[in-house]
Amino acid sequence: GSLLLAVHFYSSPRAAPLIPSTALGVLLLLVSALLAYAGIRRSLRNASLLVPLCLTLSALWSGYGVILILAGQGALPGPGDAHDALLPGLATFTLALLLLAVVGFLCGEPLLGLVAAAVSLASAHEVALHVSSSLGPSAVACSHLSVCLLGGYFALGRIFCLLTKGKVALPGTDLAEKKAQEQGRGSAGSINPFAAPGLLLNMLSASVFCCRLLGVTHRLFLGHVPWLWAAGTYQIGICVLSYRAMDVLMATAFGFTSILKFAGGYCLLYPTWQPEEPSLPTPFLVVFSILFAVLALFLCLQSPVDGLYLLVFVTYCIALACSPGGFFAGGPQGVAGAIFVASALVALIHLYNVRARAKVPTGKGAVKALLARSSLLKLREGPDLHAPYLGYSKYADAEVLTYACSVLASFALTATGDPQAPLATVVIPWVVVAGGSLKLLGGSVAFARGKTLESSAFILYSVMWIIWGLARYGGLYGPARSFHAAVGIISFMLFNSFIVFCSLFLNTAWFFYSLTFMLIAVSFLLDAIHALPTGYDIAATLIFGLVSFYCFLAALASTTFESCCLPMGGPMVQLSGVGAGTTKCLHLPARKASSVKRIADILRNGGTCGIPTDTVYVLVAACSRPDAVEKAHRSKRQAQDRPMSLWISSLKQLEPAKHLFTPLLWDFMEAAWPSPISLVIPRGEWVDFLGMKDSAKYVGTPQSVAIRIPDCSVTTHLIDLVGPIVVTSANPTGEADTTHHNQVYAKLGDKVDAVLCGGPSPENIASTVVDCTKIDSGNIGFFRVGIIPKSQV
Repeated sequence: GSLLLAVHFYSSPRAAPLIPSTALGVLLLLVSALLAYAGIRRSLRNASLLVPLCLTLSALWSGYGVILILAGQGALPGPGDAHDALLPGLATFTLALLLLAVVGFLCGEPLLGLVAAAVSLASAHEVALHVSSSLGPSAVACSHLSVCLLGGYFALGRIFCLLTKGKVALPGTDLAEKKAQEQGRGSAGSINPFAAPGLLLNMLSASVFCCRLLGVTHRLFLGHVPWLWAAGTYQIGICVLSYRAMDVLMATAFGFTSILKFAGGYCLLYPTWQPEEPSLPTPFLVVFSILFAVLALFLCLQSPVDGLYLLVFVTYCIALACSPGGFFAGGPQGVAGAIFVASALVALIHLYNVRARAKVPTGKGAVKALLARSSLLKLREGPDLHAPYLGYSKYADAEVLTYACSVLASFALTATGDPQAPLATVVIPWVVVAGGSLKLLGGSVAFARGKTLESSAFILYSVMWIIWGLARYGGLYGPARSFHAAVGIISFMLFNSFIVFCSLFLNTAWFFYSLTFMLIAVSFLLDAIHALPTGYDIAATLIFGLVSFYCFLAALASTTFESCCLPMGGPMVQLSGVGAGTTKCLHLPARKASSVKRIADILRNGGTCGIPTDTVYVLVAACSRPDAVEKAHRSKRQAQDRPMSLWISSLKQLEPAKHLFTPLLWDFMEAAWPSPISLVIPRGEWVDFLGMKDSAKYVGTPQSVAIRIPDCSVTTHLIDLVGPIVVTSANPTGEADTTHHNQVYAKLGDKVDAVLCGGPSPENIASTVVDCTKIDSGNIGFFRVGIIPKSQV
């Protein structure tokens, strides 16, 4: 990326630059996409300064690239338009990258700090070039060339590390050593590594308005939209990544601030096709300030510094509500200056605390000590902060943001005044973006967590807001189209009727949430057929908004405190069967040794569990518990021609009975295991050496027993803890094999005590079952050819 810009600035004095503006913009967009991918992929393994550096540079070059494309296509015709468009972003990233450089030098990553400092210097030179042409573009090009040299050195060091498998590493490029240091610290995992890039993006949007207030730029216009929308788009991505980091409150905060960025960009874009500047709906902004204030209050309990920081956005929303000019007025632009300064300070704290051993105090300890005295309020803490609702989930719960989007979309429709004006100022930024796009994101996260009904409802409502908003705004809602619009709305109402019915079995709050959305749909329908009573739409949106606000508070409370302060209520209709009993099937992540130990305790106490293996999921019980083996036999509805098999973790468990096996069979077992090969061997006295007692009658047939050592460390460790186990496939007899822990729950969830969750199976085919009953006569057969072919056996 820097090489492209270096060539651009070296050739800029010419009449025709080497790289046309449009081509350079497209190339920078491609580079920014690759940088974002690199930062995200790196972040999934460990927290490093490389993550915020990649994401910050990606945001810089994406906005820069779009502005270059606009300039190349003649969308910025004025002589100083391109300069005015670039200045806010360049000024922001000069400071942001300088902060990254300082943290890199302080926290032992000097090479990345040098890269950040070099890009910061190049941005500063470019700002100076725009202010005064006496500097000359060659200084900017030289700065970008220094970035190229540093980046090339870093890349060369990484190539050496990969080719030599870490034996040769240039100074400052050995990331394996850094990863070991981070794991030694042990505290980096508890901090959201994506908070700092999100805060730096808040600086970017604030800078657009600060520069106008300070007179650095002459006006707000189309050229500033790429910075605002780049910041909003990247913040939505950081919102999702914060859910991956199990940080619900900061993810919600980034979702809120991204709405403001999209709205600001829309308001700047609006005058290009309409002569007047758009006005902002006061009710919406007042409600938005309340949501920010509530979120700030809860965030203060997690980190007082972050909570106090959010109060600046409360002030910003109030300033926007009080100013008829909205984003174009001086009052909100002054608050944007405060946002810029506060974001820089808080981002510096986050950057430093992620990397440094000695942390900057954020007040969390004082809040924790204060709440320790209270018996009612106890904060959620620890690695299991957000337990999976159903199985293994990589995301925290996004319901807080989704309920808030419902509140925003509903109250935005209460704007009074000219009935046509709100279509331009309300529908697109507040209803379509907030109520539609972000709710769609929340529904996707809910689906990833296994919340099928909730995700279906969120996605349905988001689609409803998007289609209705775009149809109204696009002029497709006139008299000629009213019949078709009515038919579409009735279809949504039928879908929502099903959700209302299903929510009877979920909880009371969800029933009222889905029911009151039906009032919104009815108001849309009455409006489409021109039969809307006066005030009905306002009343419907207010009722839905208030119910959504209660759900928002309840979700915040359940996310923050161990005991829920605001009840969601129980199911209004209770079903017998799955999910309605007093016992609940535990879902424990297989990556944790504590989970395997807990499964072992359940098996020793007579329970049955679903576990992952080297092939598909299986249902197991301890051989030492005949009652558990009988329970597994019943729950599986085992057919007589498909008997249960026996698993051990090592041939040492059969050593006392080695004299009962023929040498050929013993040698074959040693050669075959551990592997996905089950051997059917003659039944004999050796079975008694495994302590199976009365459970032996459920295993195998009177003549033979299938036995195996699995090639799976989790399974063999479990057998080491419990002893030999009885195994059958985790599905009713006759059905397909189970290849995911969620399928175990779906098929046997009310009949097993726990499921060890390992995600998708490594294979979709079961083990190969070999008949070894006649092996001494030179013959083997196959009951089933599975993952291991006959030739290999």
